[in-house]
Parts: sequence; structure tokens; C-alpha cells
Amino acid sequence: MSGREFFTALTVAEALAGFRPARRTRVESVAREELLHRVPAADVLAPHALPGFARSTVDGYAVRAADTFGASDGLPAYLELAGTVRMGRAAEVAVPAHGAVAIPTGAMIPHGADAVVMVEYTAETMPGTIEVTRPVAPGGGVVGADDDVPVRGVLVPAGRPLRAPDLGLLASAGVSAVPVHARPRVAILSTGDEVVPPDTQELTAGQVRDATASALAGLIRDAGGDPVYAGIVPDDADALIEALRQALAEADLVVISAGSSVGARDETATAVAELGKIWCHGLAIKPGKPTMLAECDEIPLIGLPGNPLSALVVFRLVGVPLVWRLAGCDQPPPQPRTRARLTRNVASQAGRLDVIQVRLDQGPDTGLGAEPLHGPSALLSVLARADGCVLVPEPATGLDGGTEVDVMLYA
Repeated sequence: MSGREFFTALTVAEALAGFRPARRTRVESVAREELLHRVPAADVLAPHALPGFARSTVDGYAVRAADTFGASDGLPAYLELAGTVRMGRAAEVAVPAHGAVAIPTGAMIPHGADAVVMVEYTAETMPGTIEVTRPVAPGGGVVGADDDVPVRGVLVPAGRPLRAPDLGLLASAGVSAVPVHARPRVAILSTGDEVVPPDTQELTAGQVRDATASALAGLIRDAGGDPVYAGIVPDDADALIEALRQALAEADLVVISAGSSVGARDETATAVAELGKIWCHGLAIKPGKPTMLAECDEIPLIGLPGNPLSALVVFRLVGVPLVWRLAGCDQPPPQPRTRARLTRNVASQAGRLDVIQVRLDQGPDTGLGAEPLHGPSALLSVLARADGCVLVPEPATGLDGGTEVDVMLYA
């Protein structure tokens, strides 16, 4: 594959729709306390109905709803107080006709009752008698025994990352562990004769510290993956092939931060083609056009541009969804977004997706503004200063200042 081939580029949407490796990580059982953001391998079903018994949603009186019909401030309904339901215990008293039982929020509905009238609409006019000034419909103030989840109903679905409320639902059902997909191991392999470890204290002329690998590791962790540093390889095809063999043997996904020159890209493409099949070499995106997608022994591989900004922009749009997919999640969690107005014009070229970094600023009169940040793709400081990015779609030839845009926010 020659270095010219990446100029026949796919759109990002085509890449996301078409490059869908079948690989999934192994399944492991994980304790409930460690399940946040993990992806269940199968639907988790309720072993019993939730909440399990009919309970009150308000402080008040359990009643027969028909006994309150027509009640008003001018003509209250009078009910005989038959007892009290205690929290954490089965109801030991029934509600007779024209009777009421005092009940706190969350307590079990006693036999004979089909509604709870709020305490605010009652008054104890004399010992043992309450007056009700507002009617209540059957089922009012009551949660049924299976209103939350029916028996064998789905507590949490497969393929969706677990959130904090999901953990609470699992706890309420007594589920202590769930089979989930293991976190994808993502090997990060940096290449380039000029690249040295980030802890290098003194640089010689022409050397650069490996900043991309550390930033990629952060994005991988955010996507629920485990980054694995696979080292730095010089621009040598044989050395790269050997490093790739080792990375592929231990990873669920391999990410190559390739050199920036056409020659370096050719070396990377040659090495990858030796071990697997290149699916595409080039995306219609700026920055990040010379991006490679491939599979080697069913292990997906992403070849990123050498410039840090380009590499991180592409990995956020293409690599992050792939990490989630490997973990069993076909629809990754949506990126937080906000609406803002561009503070100035943005130029773009039709036929490619332009990713514009922006800084947000709340003006006193103009509302939330998105200031475009520009700079060479070798400068990480542009990304570090950005609050998010604006995607200029392929058909557009730019956006005018003052246009309301969708801003993808960075965590």
C-alpha cells in the first residue's frame, strides 16, 4: 500500500458504520460495588417483583378510596381511625369500611385499603376520628408490589454501561454480582525515530517526548478500557512488525501513533499489511486524514497520525466508540453537549468533516459563546485550552459567526 492511497478517504460516518470488528472481551463476574460503567454481557432479570409489596408514597392515611368521594373543605368525609402501620413491619391492621389507618411514607399498605390520602388533606377533629377534605382516587399515593420491576423483568439490559441508578436497582433486588465484559486492553504503540519517553529530562536536537500516548491513555480510561503502553519503536519495518506481534498477542485493540511523514506512514502501512488486512487508510476529516483502520488476527487496529492534536481528535470520534464496542456496547454513551453561538466565522472545505476546537464563554448579554481555537495539529495546547469541539459537516463550506452550533463537551 503506497502513501498516496490515503487520499481516497472514507467519511467518519462510513468508518463508524462499516468498520465493526466482531471481537468482544471475555465475560467476568464483578461485584456490584465495582460495576459502575461496566457493560452487562446479558440482561439481568429480577429474581422477584420490586418493590415486593404495595407501599405508601406519602405520609397520611390508608383508606378505601370510595369513602372519600365527594369530600371537600365544606363537606369533609369522616373516617374512624382503626390503627397505625409501622415501618419495616407487615401491616397488622385492616382498613374497614369508613375507616382509616395512619401510615408513613414507604410503609406497607394494609388489607382493605386501595389508596392513601395525604396528611395535609386531613385533620383529627376528635380522638379516634379524622376528617378528609380532598378525595383520593383508587391507587392514589400507592406503589404496587411490581410497579418498579415485575418478577423476571429486566433490571438492567445487556450492552449498556451501568449507571449509578442501575446499581441501586440491583441492590434493591439483592443482586450482588453481574457477568460483564472485561475492560478492553488497549495497547498503545508509539513510533518514530524522534520520539523518546516522556520522562526524558534532557532532549537532544530533533527529539520530542511522547505526549500522545499519555493523552490516549486518558481517553481509553474514560471509555472503560485499560491502556497498556507497548513502547516506542523506531521507523523500521522489521522492528515495527515484531512490536506489533507482541502487542497483538496481549491486547483487544492496538493503537499506533505513527510518524508524521509520508515515509513513516508507509512503514506503518507495510507492517500492518504484513500481519493483517487494512480496511481503510484515510478519513475525510481535518485534522486526522491519514488514519488507518485494520484487523490483524481478528484484533482491531487503529493507525493514528503522528501529530498529537490530530491523533486525539480522531481517537475521540472513532477509537472511543470502538473501545465501547469491544466491551459489548454497540451504542456508546452519548457525549455531553451544549448549544452556543460562534463568536466568529469558521472556514471549512466541502467533502470533509472539520473538527473545530472551541472555548466557551458566557457573555452578560450575548449568551454562551463558542470561540474557535486554531493552531497547528502538532500543538497539544490547542486541545488543552478547549472546552469542546464543533463538527462542521462534510457538505458545509464554513459557518458564519453568530451561528448557533452544537458543542461536544470535553469531560
